[in-house]
Amino acid sequence: MIALAFGKLGCTQAPAERPYVSSPAFDKKISETIHFTVPTIGVRELKNIQDEVHIFDAREWKEYEVSHIKGAHYLGYDNFDAARLAGIPKDAKIVLYCSIGYRSEKIGEKLQKMGYSQVYNLYGSIFEWVNEGFPVVGIDEKPTQKIHTYNSKWSQWVDHEKVEKVW
Repeated sequence: MIALAFGKLGCTQAPAERPYVSSPAFDKKISETIHFTVPTIGVRELKNIQDEVHIFDAREWKEYEVSHIKGAHYLGYDNFDAARLAGIPKDAKIVLYCSIGYRSEKIGEKLQKMGYSQVYNLYGSIFEWVNEGFPVVGIDEKPTQKIHTYNSKWSQWVDHEKVEKVW
């Protein structure tokens, strides 16, 4: 069974029950940054169903090409293009991620308005994914230890010792 933490539309306070994040400080940062307008899913839950859902990366191309979750398709944020969703049924399970969850939540809101009914925001996004030691791949689809951390300020939230941070 998959445990999902569902947020209320327009919620401004983090729900008491939300997906696990390894660092309490990072959990606090995430919960203060997103608005829980899109249901969340934890990285451990996604890892268990990774091959059963459509995964989209809501970061920018330069971040995606450094590394992304295997099987994830580029969707973009500033360069969001709904055409990249071609062929995805409106009732398909879609998981979105970015660096920590803010951009993916905003793209999730767009998808909800477009009629997609099973859209989830990866809580902690790719930062928590690598913090848990889960693999990422480069643009060549080969495993990599690199992660684009957006900038030096945001890189503090990636704390896995084997990850090489770039921005």
